[in-house]
Amino acid sequence: MTIFARYVFRQAGGALLLILVSLSGIVWISLALRELDVVTAQGQSGWTLLKMTTLGLPNFMAIIAPFAFLIAVIHTLNRLNGDSELIVLTASGATIWTVARPILALAVLVAAFVSFVNHLAMPWSLRLLGEIVLQVRTDLLTQVMQPGRFSSPERGVTFHIRERELNGELRGLLMQDARDAKQVQSYLAEHSVIVKQGATAYMVMTDGHIVRRTDSTAPAQVVAFQKYVVDLDQFEEKTTDAADLKPRERYFSELTHPEPGSHSYRQSPGRFQQELHERFSNPFYPLAFALFALAAVGQAQSTRQNRLERIFGALVGAGAIRLSGLAVSNIVVVKAAAAPVLYLIPFLAAGTAVVLMVRGARPRGGRLLLERIIDLLAPLAESERMRRARPARALATGRS
Repeated sequence: MTIFARYVFRQAGGALLLILVSLSGIVWISLALRELDVVTAQGQSGWTLLKMTTLGLPNFMAIIAPFAFLIAVIHTLNRLNGDSELIVLTASGATIWTVARPILALAVLVAAFVSFVNHLAMPWSLRLLGEIVLQVRTDLLTQVMQPGRFSSPERGVTFHIRERELNGELRGLLMQDARDAKQVQSYLAEHSVIVKQGATAYMVMTDGHIVRRTDSTAPAQVVAFQKYVVDLDQFEEKTTDAADLKPRERYFSELTHPEPGSHSYRQSPGRFQQELHERFSNPFYPLAFALFALAAVGQAQSTRQNRLERIFGALVGAGAIRLSGLAVSNIVVVKAAAAPVLYLIPFLAAGTAVVLMVRGARPRGGRLLLERIIDLLAPLAESERMRRARPARALATGRS
């Protein structure tokens, strides 16, 4: 790299880190506000909230990073233009590709980062997040339930305990499940304990009764038991089994070869194809955005108003390109034949940007043609002016 290339790379890289950290902080705050009930309603610690929100960040980095890179490149090029550095560079005979080389090198690094997030960081973080959520659900009664108080972790479900032993055993448990109005069940147990087995948590109750009411007019049914087990997973809203990984929680090999008994794959195989193509097409957007920014504000310009219009156009155009990709990604779920369009969108945007860069780097032919026409018509205009001036001079001579 030349000195100027290192200078541009350093300026754009510093701006990228600052913008990426700022946008990530905003996303992190929104996640923290959404999961705040983990501390306020479910009795978890602030450390648990910090882990949950931080592990949720990689899920958004594939969208945040390309736009942070676009803003950083536009800011760097606009500052170079405002300080007349691009004007001096152009006057010295350099082309736009002199500025493009360090920008494209940084775009390759951002694309590699997006690929790393898509294929490794995001599945790992989402799996670890699922384990923490399971732990929170397992610790629900041991931390939220306070002796002598009624708690409702979910609408229609109520828990109450008389006391809690130091070993975690719950005494005098009352649990009512009224989520289904047609079948209301109440569990009363003298002893109970939470047992975790694999990815599922169970409540084991001993020496108790089940009061079941299926009709408000009919008498309640009472069933006595010595030991009864309740699956705590039923108190969490979900559509698939907790052990069945979602497409975003899977690595590449698990997306291409899902296990035969996967419920999520049988229910929607198109989501696996969508996730796979989305991971491979995302890294092309930083390259397309880099060329888009160079085509918009990479040329030497002296008019501030024109630069603002180009910056606004680049931001709106890049947003439209990314939204088009997300829209096509949803179409791939129901129609796998649309998958090549996911790759066509960034390549088409990059090709359009290159054409605009080449056209903006050379003088416009329309202006040169106009100048030639003016030069050709100038003698004719001068002769016509002289012809009209002769009668006026002759008249002035006759009067004298």
